[in-house]
Amino acid sequence: MTQLAVYETRIPGLLVVDLPVHGDDRGWFKENWQRQKMVAAGLPDFGPVQNNISFNQAVGVTRGIHAEPWDKYISVATGRVFGAWVDLRAGDSFGATYWHEITPEVAIFVPRGVGNAFQTLEAPAAYTYLVSEHWSEAAQSQYTFLNLADEWVAIPWPIPLDQAELSAKDLAHPRLAEVTPVPPRRTLVVGGGGQLGRALVARWIYRTDVDAVTRDELDLADPVSVEEFDFSPYGTIINAAAYTAVDAAESDEGRRAAWAVNVTGVGRLVEIARAQRATLVHVSSDYVFDGTTEVHDEDEAPSPLGVYGQTKAAGDQLVASLPEHYILRTSWVIGEGGNFVDTMAGLAGRGIDPSVVDDQIGRLTFTADLAAVIDHLLTTRPAPGTYNVTNEGEPVSWARIAAEVFALTGHERGRVTPVSTQDYYAGKAGIAPRPRHSALDLAKIHATGFAPREQFAALGEHLAG
Repeated sequence: MTQLAVYETRIPGLLVVDLPVHGDDRGWFKENWQRQKMVAAGLPDFGPVQNNISFNQAVGVTRGIHAEPWDKYISVATGRVFGAWVDLRAGDSFGATYWHEITPEVAIFVPRGVGNAFQTLEAPAAYTYLVSEHWSEAAQSQYTFLNLADEWVAIPWPIPLDQAELSAKDLAHPRLAEVTPVPPRRTLVVGGGGQLGRALVARWIYRTDVDAVTRDELDLADPVSVEEFDFSPYGTIINAAAYTAVDAAESDEGRRAAWAVNVTGVGRLVEIARAQRATLVHVSSDYVFDGTTEVHDEDEAPSPLGVYGQTKAAGDQLVASLPEHYILRTSWVIGEGGNFVDTMAGLAGRGIDPSVVDDQIGRLTFTADLAAVIDHLLTTRPAPGTYNVTNEGEPVSWARIAAEVFALTGHERGRVTPVSTQDYYAGKAGIAPRPRHSALDLAKIHATGFAPREQFAALGEHLAG
């Protein structure tokens, strides 16, 4: 009996599956789709939602070539067919071909954008296929077609097409030279007006497949805004939106707002990404830790001190439930817009000598480096999970960073007065607790082949720019 096995083909993502078939004098039985076993064997977890059957009464019935906006898993229940596939996706493999005979012992996984066709060799043939999206007229308008007789792909039909049974529509499909390649699924940046969102837009300025939306266009805290937004074009969603007012989150109103964006809103994105089978990139924070450990790695359990940290930790847990996700844990983020570095530079220029805490220790994370890491992860696709991302360098205090800002802008370091966190916030109400140690272990991101800039070198470039 054939053993369950999955094989790659020369078309990227097109997979052949050997299926065990159990039989005796009464007939046969097979597990045509068994998610647990087949995913373990190498099939993607593509989440089928519809099962279709094409019943073909005669030998020579030929259908296709259709590339559809969903994944398909094809097999036969009775009969035998010759299957042919052509890659119609934009990219280096456009026009690549593969063909294979399909019997009850064989199944084929066809990724979105790969043209599919078959010809019955033994009838009646019940050609069955699972798809990852519900059929609709709107979806059908996104089909891409190729002529069955295209000379360039030159499919070796066992029964010549002039002797086969074809539909008029299939006969009228265009040749390969006239086909517009199926574009890749798009990338959505949620929170495009924030510091990270702006950095991503700047990094991907020449990409035509990226859309960045602001809160006015998509508000995660508003269920109506989320419901009305069309997520269907997107295969990657980057959540650069968050409620980050750490102290305000300790108030009654702020607590509700923080949970609405950082937890409930993230939960909405998670379910959308799950339904779309999209990769979700989500930005986390050092505030998920209490700071009692000097250096935090990705496996450390959350221990948030305040409301903001609690909401970020809860959002992380939701994102981690997705098969395809990257959680980027950062600290002390600096980018375009209001931030600590620019505040210190402004104070230095106005002749104001600040007191700055010197017992909170960590590293800066510049949004340009964070955007570069996101680009790197989505390009190289390491294992899903959590990755710490900050700039390189010795962990230092906020006071040391402030002094460095003063020096780099031509002012005396000594104008910055180091103080303890307790003294700095003495007499102030509504202050959120801060982790004392925010340094993150960077070994895991290094192992993917990415090395962030050293923090003070990046600081100099930021101030010079």
